[in-house]
Amino acid sequence: MEHIRNIAIIAHVDHGKTTLVDCLLKQSGTFRANEAKASEERIMDMMDLEREKGITIRAKNAAFRYKRYRVNLVDTPGHADFGGEVERIMNMIDGVLLVVDAAEGPQAQTRFVLRKALEAGAKPIVVINKIDRENARPQWALDQVFDLFLSLNATDEQLDFPYVFCSAKAGYARLRLEDTNETMEPLFEAIVRHIPPPRARAGEGFQLLVANLDYSDYLGRIALGKVMAGRIRVGEPAVCLHGDGRVTEGRVTALFHYEGLKQVQIEEAPAGDIVGVCGFETVAIGETLADRPERGALPFIPVDPPTIQMDFAVNDGPLAGQDGKLVTARHIWERLQREVRTNVGLRVEATEDPKVFRVSGRGEMQIAILVEQMRREGYEVLVSRPEVLWRRDAEGNLLEPIERLFLEVPQESMGAVLENLAWRKAEIQQLTPHGDQVSIEALIPMRGLIGFETDLVNLTRGLGVMSHLFHGYGPDRGEIPARRNGSLVSMEDGVATAYALDALQERGRLMIEPGDRVYKGMIVGEHAREQDLLVNPCKTKHLTNIRSQGEGKGIQLSPPLKLTLERALEYIGPDEYVEATPHHLRLRKKILDEHQRKRAAQQRAVRVLSD
Repeated sequence: MEHIRNIAIIAHVDHGKTTLVDCLLKQSGTFRANEAKASEERIMDMMDLEREKGITIRAKNAAFRYKRYRVNLVDTPGHADFGGEVERIMNMIDGVLLVVDAAEGPQAQTRFVLRKALEAGAKPIVVINKIDRENARPQWALDQVFDLFLSLNATDEQLDFPYVFCSAKAGYARLRLEDTNETMEPLFEAIVRHIPPPRARAGEGFQLLVANLDYSDYLGRIALGKVMAGRIRVGEPAVCLHGDGRVTEGRVTALFHYEGLKQVQIEEAPAGDIVGVCGFETVAIGETLADRPERGALPFIPVDPPTIQMDFAVNDGPLAGQDGKLVTARHIWERLQREVRTNVGLRVEATEDPKVFRVSGRGEMQIAILVEQMRREGYEVLVSRPEVLWRRDAEGNLLEPIERLFLEVPQESMGAVLENLAWRKAEIQQLTPHGDQVSIEALIPMRGLIGFETDLVNLTRGLGVMSHLFHGYGPDRGEIPARRNGSLVSMEDGVATAYALDALQERGRLMIEPGDRVYKGMIVGEHAREQDLLVNPCKTKHLTNIRSQGEGKGIQLSPPLKLTLERALEYIGPDEYVEATPHHLRLRKKILDEHQRKRAAQQRAVRVLSD
């Protein structure tokens, strides 16, 4: 146990965390020079979405050997929406490498993961990365990190943190800026010297807290976690202590640990090691594996509660089933259940309608990632606009989730951003100028965050950075205005024509192109006015023998508004869906028929009046 080190790598998006992990694995000799993985970029980002978005979504394990030491690494997400991933892995580690960009200093999302690590009592090592950047300010970045530790109420021991300057891309780490070594040796030494051995108990028997799940076609479910006590061996009887008090008997059929990114079968593992255990098909994250029931269950850190929900519904539109293969309620329900088993930040429940399921999570990005994964797997699904989860206090007053928002924006954009925040019912807590940037801290209703990220990009020309943490439930902040423009809604099934769209673009901004298939109730554009407008995008020119052949040619259409999945979910109204299929994103009304929509609106108005 004295020669094991368990560490997590934490950082803000794009500060070089994943590149640093790659570099440590390569220089430790984990990958041979002729191994294919050694030449890949960002080998820890295994999901296609992670490579495309440049973010870490799922916590992942790796390991390397340095001298006599075995170092287990966990690559953690930096985005607050994936907080469930971060909180559960804090049970496994004893130290953290805090990676900070030498030019930008600690950013908003750094605060989120670092707070979780300090609360868990992890020993930090600060890595000032990218010191070879043209505008790098490594000493300034180090001072900013110290201020961040102070603001997070770090202990005196945590404030006395060791630090290393490095360039993960170039492959070197240095204790002083004037050093000239060209390897990561100083960082390897800092890890084994400053990170303590695992917090675990040696002895007979074993206890393991399940922090993650994997699956093998040959061995079934694999429970990943740290051996908290004793020594675990293949073939020995064991029990699973479930969260509801049940006890399932079983046997350790296989045992793994990591060498690089590979899972390697082993016969036994000591206390403190991070391993994968096979033999329990019903085990869930947060439950305990032990040699006998008398050992008792280990405490599990609760994750931040879900604050938003969306409805996932079966695609019932005219084009359903023409793009995806997995389209039934059973397909969608089984996929959602599979996701919940490994994603502790999500909740899924059935509704009164057997074709609609309710999914709750920490943020719209977390659920949008799930929808994107389902599209790529061949699913078709309708997704509603995000709604916040309300509560009532003991007196019956309505409470809504409040988030603590952290922003970094250019000075010139500050006025527009503050105006937007005021419109969203945010309370500014702190304004801190530094150079040509301003740090803004605010308390904002979760409702107000829906769609804010897109506004921030537009207001700051892409230079604004945001992050948010769950603050608590507070009194209802009042009405927040929704989208101000109505929709252009198709009244016909068919194929859009340039002739029809030419006339429609005067009424608003189009979202479709000539040749796109449309149907009744589908949203084809944004109306210039507040109310919805029924339109016919399929209208064709009636030809007569009088018109010349060239008449009507040369139509000039403005480029259509193409929405990403996240932007589409923010954009739609309460009575609209995003239709997500493997190759198409369409916006539509929940009720496609115009007369039924009017009837439903009248019934809602009557209910509001009666209430």
